Amino acid sequence: MIVIPVDAILLMTPVLWTPEQFKAIAFMTALSLLLIVERGRYRARLHMSVLEELPNLLGNLLTAAAVIATVIALRHEQDLVTGFLQNAAISIALVVAGRELTTQLIIWSRRHRVTAHRTVIVGSGALAAELARILEEHPRYGLAVVGFVDDGDDGVAQEVAPRLGGILDLDRVVRSMGADVLLLADGSSNERQLLEAVRTPVASRCDLLVVPRLHHFHTQSGRADHIGSIPIMRIRTPQLNGPARVVKRAFDIVVAAIMLLLLSPALALCALALRIEGGPNVIFRQTRVGRNGNLFDCLKFRSMRPLDTVESSTNWSIAGDQRVSTIGRFLRRTSLDELPQLWNILRGDMTLVGPRPERPFFVEQFSAKYDRYDHRHRVQVGLTGLAQVSGLRGDTSIADRARYDNYYIENWSLWLDVKIIIRTFVELLFARGR
Repeated sequence: MIVIPVDAILLMTPVLWTPEQFKAIAFMTALSLLLIVERGRYRARLHMSVLEELPNLLGNLLTAAAVIATVIALRHEQDLVTGFLQNAAISIALVVAGRELTTQLIIWSRRHRVTAHRTVIVGSGALAAELARILEEHPRYGLAVVGFVDDGDDGVAQEVAPRLGGILDLDRVVRSMGADVLLLADGSSNERQLLEAVRTPVASRCDLLVVPRLHHFHTQSGRADHIGSIPIMRIRTPQLNGPARVVKRAFDIVVAAIMLLLLSPALALCALALRIEGGPNVIFRQTRVGRNGNLFDCLKFRSMRPLDTVESSTNWSIAGDQRVSTIGRFLRRTSLDELPQLWNILRGDMTLVGPRPERPFFVEQFSAKYDRYDHRHRVQVGLTGLAQVSGLRGDTSIADRARYDNYYIENWSLWLDVKIIIRTFVELLFARGR
């Protein structure tokens, strides 16, 4: 609540004596804050120390200053760059000093229990007990343990904190205890149970902290944190709704509209070739499963004519089907048959990057057979995806596709979308289709 506003004020301070540089300083402030929050809201570390944060903080501030200075150099006189860099150096020094003040204020508020996030420990073994003990003795971490959940009844954690229920009771415990932090330690629940329990709509609103396995050998690096000598990883919550979804939708509309405009000659040629070769109805509609299990008509250029709608809905692979036309085989090889789905994207049925849509018949089968396959439908389906640019197209492993799709969802960012789109163009350029 205080760190980012204080950073912003201190970054803007040079405007007081050089108002003519307001625009440059404001852009540096905005870019610095964007880099600091790292695509999400700012979260203070558990073990707070300016010295530990200093390398990352300075790296972000210097990067922002360098970008703005480069833009000024390209657009203005060199003497303006010198003045801006002087102010940037002052801003950076002020931010570092301000961080020391805000850090001490946060530590004070934690020690006096003004700031104490209600925490549920998942697990009941010796590690969970040790964490509960440390957090009770050292309030400077800002976590107040309200209890633990685990399926076993013989855990030693019950000696230092109350047992609130089993892993399936996690939603109820979070609501009843008003918890906003989940701390995964050791316990008797398997990984599949834990994964499903902490990703429910109720539990996913909490910050998720995880003790890595073999934590005795864990090396502190990057954004790693720790409680006492126990390393802690802060797990990102998938950004499925809110501002992130609005940004992704706006990106989809702009890029899909531009692609439709630029590719309209290619679309027209494909349609004309199919019309000459096989007659009318060059667009093929097929029911697919989208976000939250909703059905929609997925558009493709016709590459063959199925015997009937049942065959169209239940036949898995037609790569070697003799009924695939010559033009259709070329379109499938180059993935040009998928281009009409740009219209699906503009309509809101699909997104540019996401799990590929599948037919209801196979979704039902795969959901029952493959681990977390149905979790793919937490987001909109896409024209391309991480699985597809990783070689998982056509008749390839469904289990691997599900793993790649869920990895994409858990780690989504706009930059990840851009990287996948670039890799997709490379795939198309070299015609690495089916």
